[in-house]
Amino acid sequence: MTSDIVEVQLVVFRLGEEEYGVPITQVKEINLLTKPTRIPKSPPFLEGVINLRGEIIPVIDLKKRFELEHIGYSDDGRIMIVEINGSIVGLIVDEVSEVLRLPKSSIEPPPPVIAGITSTYLEGVGKLDDRMLILLDLNEILTPGEHDELEELEEPDVVGSTANE
Repeated sequence: MTSDIVEVQLVVFRLGEEEYGVPITQVKEINLLTKPTRIPKSPPFLEGVINLRGEIIPVIDLKKRFELEHIGYSDDGRIMIVEINGSIVGLIVDEVSEVLRLPKSSIEPPPPVIAGITSTYLEGVGKLDDRMLILLDLNEILTPGEHDELEELEEPDVVGSTANE
């Protein structure tokens, strides 16, 4: 009997026409899309912060982060609350569609670029029946410097001081 994991459980979401998957173990919750509070002089992909039950959460727009076409938000838009390298972050996505199990044998290494996203952010490409899922490596979507910037935003004194600017 082997203890090797033969499948992964993924939360599947859409950015534009493409389907993406992230490990369910990194997803804490999924919320309706609410407008984040903008932070002056923040990176373009940082949409702002939200107050989630008393905790300040930075919110990243994945379309902006990946430099994908950005038309606006739909009624199906969601904020996925995820853990990235020990920090809690919100990710704006167009729609969260399902949770599914994908056999590890159906996952291939990522090509250098897929759907306009460099392989730095990619874990692989999953094939399921007639579908292809772009599997993201959430721990790679921020540089160490960007991660440090977002951690500073989570501190109440930083958020409070920017509200007065």
